[in-house]
Amino acid sequence: MEVTKKELLHIANLANLNLKEEEIDKYLLNLTDILNFANIVNTANVDDLKETVGSNTNYNVFRKDEIKEFQDKELLLQNAPEQEQNMFKIPKVIN
Repeated sequence: MEVTKKELLHIANLANLNLKEEEIDKYLLNLTDILNFANIVNTANVDDLKETVGSNTNYNVFRKDEIKEFQDKELLLQNAPEQEQNMFKIPKVIN
């Protein structure tokens, strides 16, 4: 698939991009490569494909919130870089 300079400038305008004249040829090549790759993916034969990688039918899987009392607080707090009043001390993240 070939992209024309006019089409590229129209797309750039829609995306509110200000392309310099020396960038146009580079963007034409890149956009053409992207569209050609998308065409390869779209026309790939998947008829005999038995399984897909990363396919997962689970969604919005949540665990129940449960409060658990940790018995050995000293052991837990030994992992803290800093502690204060028997709790983890973390850097302030909000001013």
